[in-house]
This record gives sequence, structure tokens and C-alpha cells, in this order.
Amino acid sequence: MADKTASKYLINLEKQFAAADPVLQKTARLFQELDQIEFDMGLIDSEESTARKTTWWPVISTLGGYSPAKSDFLARYLNSPLHTVRHKFTVLQYTPQAAGATLPGTALDADHRLPFYRIGQAMEQVLPGEGGKLNGHLELVTVNSSKLKGKLVIDTPVLSNTTENAVTAMLRKYVLDISDLVLVFTDLFEADAELNKAALTEIVAQQDSNKFVFVIDHSEIGLDPAKSQDIANAWQRRLAELGIHTGQFVVLSQNSDGAALDQRIANLASDRSYRVLATLQDSIRAIDDVILPEVEASLTTWKERCNATTLIVLGFIIMLALFAEIAVGILELIFDPIIGPAIAIALIALLTPMHLIVSRVHAKFIVKQLHKRQKQLNLTEDLAALFEKSQSFWRMLLPITDPVGKNKKTARSWPV
Repeated sequence: MADKTASKYLINLEKQFAAADPVLQKTARLFQELDQIEFDMGLIDSEESTARKTTWWPVISTLGGYSPAKSDFLARYLNSPLHTVRHKFTVLQYTPQAAGATLPGTALDADHRLPFYRIGQAMEQVLPGEGGKLNGHLELVTVNSSKLKGKLVIDTPVLSNTTENAVTAMLRKYVLDISDLVLVFTDLFEADAELNKAALTEIVAQQDSNKFVFVIDHSEIGLDPAKSQDIANAWQRRLAELGIHTGQFVVLSQNSDGAALDQRIANLASDRSYRVLATLQDSIRAIDDVILPEVEASLTTWKERCNATTLIVLGFIIMLALFAEIAVGILELIFDPIIGPAIAIALIALLTPMHLIVSRVHAKFIVKQLHKRQKQLNLTEDLAALFEKSQSFWRMLLPITDPVGKNKKTARSWPV
């Protein structure tokens, strides 16, 4: 099979982490091996890479209710005024320019280096028509703050009855999934129960990831360490009643130095490495658990339809032969040592190309279904391409339903 040229994206990642992070450098090479396997199977093209399934930036996200605690904290932490809107998912990125800029959500959807790459497809699956409204949900804001160097911050929108819908819930879940650190401001739990229900469910589901820091904002008053601990303990008990039993608690006050948050943020690079490795493992599992079974099921359906059509045609030919036997008597010709084999050869010569034509016709319908299924599963891999690659001449004729690449040799070559 042809060797896939390493994508420029992976080459740049490998160079970037050559000295700074040997683990991620090795991970980039493993992604390249996975790319080769998926390329051989027809799942990706020569310019695509499975490494684009997650952002390689360390990611901090914020989650809060309707109070200004979240936005005030970001302005203080970045030491820069933020001109953002409260109803969008805002990605904050460092810029050396003195003046920042605001870019539309389409910039995030189109840039594979940033979060929300191709997110419009997922939005369209959740709610038809929303995929074309990226700019109403997302924005990218560049900020001249040294605190943002080498990392990204995603500020999630405040909870509101007017903006909450299935797409917002999906985007918030996506942000929590890709985040290495989530700052959860406790005013979230004081919002309407229906509004924070989805967010609470995700926090409970992901609480063992050790990515959550619960921020209790009392920045307008001074608190001694003992009082801050009492407040943290009270919130810990309150959240335990909601099913949240893990996570760090930080109380912000006029005299707090923020050392606990600074320490967590300093460990972001390590957290990011584990997340990227987890993405690699998930991509490998997805081939065995999702991609191959989907294509195999389609191949089985395709085979059944093709064989049924061919049997119908064969039955029609047999019926004509029976009528001919009744009318003129041709049975002795079938058993003739010379004419009989000739009839059999002619029948095979007729049915073989007919079966191939029938197979190609049925395949077109299956391909359309696989395109829809790929969007439903939100996969970047091309299921239809693997299906079409599994339609060689002999695969059409023989009862083979395993997709190309489903074998022990491929399984042994998975990156580990």
C-alpha cells in the first residue's frame, strides 16, 4: 500500500514538542502511524490527520451562572478589559498586538489548530439549521496578556432562558470534554434548576477527571484563612448533596493571593498530555468499536440485497426454462454432455456481469446511507470510502463481509 505523507500539522507538532515535551513528540509520531492505517483503509485522505480530533493547546474553561463573577475574574486574571458578549462561547487567545481583535465563530470552525474545528456539522445534527449560525454561538477574541501565552481560555455563556437550547447544551458538553481545567463558579448552582441541569449532569459524569475547581467568589470582602475554609467546607457539603464528591475548592477574597489557582494552571501542560493521549486511545477504539462494525453491517446488508436480486433473476430464468420444457421439451438438452456444460457456462457468463451491475447499483444506496450515518456519529473518518474500498471484484462475487483492514495484522499494528 502507498505510504501516506505526514500532514504538515503533525510535522509542526512534532517539531514544537521536540524539546519541550518528549511525550507529546512521541504521541505525534503515534498519530502519524494511526493516520497511515486509516489512510490505507480509505478513512482519511492524504492531507487529513486524526490528530485534529482534539486541540493540542492546554485549555481552561469557565462555567458559571448569571452573575458577573466569571467575567470579573477573567478580567482580573488576564489584567485586561474584555469586550466579550455573555451569550456566546468565547475562545480567548494570546496576541502580541497591543489591541485585541474579535473574530467570528466561522474562524474557529475552519481552523484545525483551535477548538470547535468543524463544530458546525455537530450543531447541524443536534438542531437542523443551527450549523449555519456559528457566529451566533461562537467567537474568538485575541488578548494581549502574558497569562494566555501557550494556552487557551474558553469562556462559556451565562445561563439564560432565552439562549439555552439543545445546541448550547451540546457545545457546553464539548467544552467540558476538551478542557484540562474547568473553573466552576458556584453561582452556577444558584441558577434555576432547569437551566443548570445539563451542566450539573456533565460535572457529575466527569468529576473523577480531576479537572474541576469550584470557585467561590467573595472578592468584594476580606476573609481570613479560617473563614475561607469554613465557606469552602459549606460548599463542599452542599455540592455533595448534588452528587459532586470530588474537586478542589477555592475562595476568592480581597486578601487571597490566588496561589492555589496558579498552581493548577502551572500543571496544565501535564493535563494536556494525558488528554491528547486519551484522544489517541479513543481514536483507536473507535475503529474497532464503531467504524468497522458500521461498515461491516452495511456490507452485510449490501450482500443480502445483491444476492436477493440475483436470486430473483435466476428464479425468473428457471421459470422460463420450465415453461420451455412444458412447451417444447428442453430437459434432455441440459443433461447433454456437450450442450449442458455450454448452457451452464452461458448462464454463468450472463449472471456474473449482471451480479456486478446489481452490486454497484445497490452500493450507491448504501453509500448515501453511510454519509448520513457518518454525520449522525459525528465522525471525521469517511465510512463510505472504506465501504467502497471493500468492493473489489472477488469481494462482490464471494461471501465476504469483513471490511478492508479488519484483520489480525492491522490490529497488531495499532499504535500503542
